[in-house]
Amino acid sequence: MVGVFEILKVIFLGIVEGITEWLPISSTGHMLLVDEFIKMDVSESFKEMFFVVIQLGAILAVVLMFFKKMVPFQFKDKSKPKIKKETFSLWFKVVVACIPGAVITILFDDFIEAHLHTPIVIAATLIIYGIAFIIIERGNKKAGSRVKMKELSDLTYKDALLIGLFQVLSIIPGTSRSGSTIIGALLIGVSRVAAAEFTFFLAVPVMFGLSAIKLLKFGLAFTSAELIILATGMLTAFIVSVLVIKFLMGYIKKHDFQAFGWYRIVLGLVVLAYFMVF
Repeated sequence: MVGVFEILKVIFLGIVEGITEWLPISSTGHMLLVDEFIKMDVSESFKEMFFVVIQLGAILAVVLMFFKKMVPFQFKDKSKPKIKKETFSLWFKVVVACIPGAVITILFDDFIEAHLHTPIVIAATLIIYGIAFIIIERGNKKAGSRVKMKELSDLTYKDALLIGLFQVLSIIPGTSRSGSTIIGALLIGVSRVAAAEFTFFLAVPVMFGLSAIKLLKFGLAFTSAELIILATGMLTAFIVSVLVIKFLMGYIKKHDFQAFGWYRIVLGLVVLAYFMVF
């Protein structure tokens, strides 16, 4: 059986995952930092798998909220489904954007986990990309209305590949998958809302793929306690993600990403200070 205190730990981790997966502040970085203070009573191999597979709960929230946009078929009454060509085209661009990250993950995932999952690396990437967000957004603010921002329908296959190359950076903990994708999109002139939406599309195959890899590595022989922990974490991440996505999409219609940049810098400095002292 799983104790109440252990369930509370898992719920807290699910809340952290649900909040940080979609805000550009690094879910993996936050999960690894929380793990320094809240130790789960599980094996190292299960914990490594849990920190990735819990993200499926967050992904299911995206699928639920953007189902109509993501499904390339339109059903009307009992007639044959109508194919939405623009949605099919967008998914092909998502596949193109996934290729760089898939290649790098397969080649270097074990090396990254062994050598770069450290508080110092996380703190450094939090600060570096926090500064990047502030610089990019201030540059966009100066450009103002002189530059027409691209929407989802304007994205080309070249744009998708460039965004995918930026997503490769997220293999380093503390970078943020959504953060690196959004930074790449902003740099090539994509609007904030379109950048966030493309991040949601891109996260679906990426996270299903990474979760499948971790599950295969771990094996499917779960104990009842492990199943309860995994299900609790995913359900919590799902519920919190729904709320956070609604908040984010409303927020970026009126504000830029600079607040998240400052948050990253402050958190990075706090992490550096803590681990230098302790």
